[in-house]
Amino acid sequence: MPLIRIPQVVELDVLPRFDGLQLDQIVTPETPEAFSQARDELLRWPQVGFDTESKPTFKVGELSTGPHLIQFASLEKAYLFKVGADGCSEAVSAVLQSGRVLKVGFGLSSDRSRLRNRLGLEIRHFIDLGTTLRYQGKKGQVGLRGAVAAVLGMRVSKSRSVSTSNWSNRSLSDAQRLYAANDAYAALRVFLALGENAERVLQDRIVPTKGHDS
Repeated sequence: MPLIRIPQVVELDVLPRFDGLQLDQIVTPETPEAFSQARDELLRWPQVGFDTESKPTFKVGELSTGPHLIQFASLEKAYLFKVGADGCSEAVSAVLQSGRVLKVGFGLSSDRSRLRNRLGLEIRHFIDLGTTLRYQGKKGQVGLRGAVAAVLGMRVSKSRSVSTSNWSNRSLSDAQRLYAANDAYAALRVFLALGENAERVLQDRIVPTKGHDS
């Protein structure tokens, strides 16, 4: 299958910071009506960034109960869906099952597995940039930070304390909201910046959909 080759940027610290979306651009639905509105807004876009977050496990043999948060991002807003909230499952299913909205993310294998095992959901019409991008002259998947550096020329700051925080909390901190939102948003920005290169590989890398588009 065709791949997109990108340069590997070693000196990330010298790059300008990728600021991404701000707090006033992040929506966290709390009611069925709010979830329905978020769903409708997302379904209007041809592509959205996608990711999930799960409460980390620290003990040997401890099984993850995630995902606890599912995030989507358009160019204007990010939507953080708390799993288990009234109206969340229906909204998430509509977006994930849509054959018209392309879901874009990195390292989606674990996300797909958790969605399938916990929620019984499969993703239609998506592309995993982690398996599409490769560094020039190297093997192995490319992560979000490396892709943002190579494609956008910017530096993504990743806080380990936030990434390993409790994503099952009823209320998320501002730091958690920004982290989750911009993981999805950055993936979308990378995909759109690839331009013709992305179009060239879409037909081969994208997971085909079955049945009618919805």
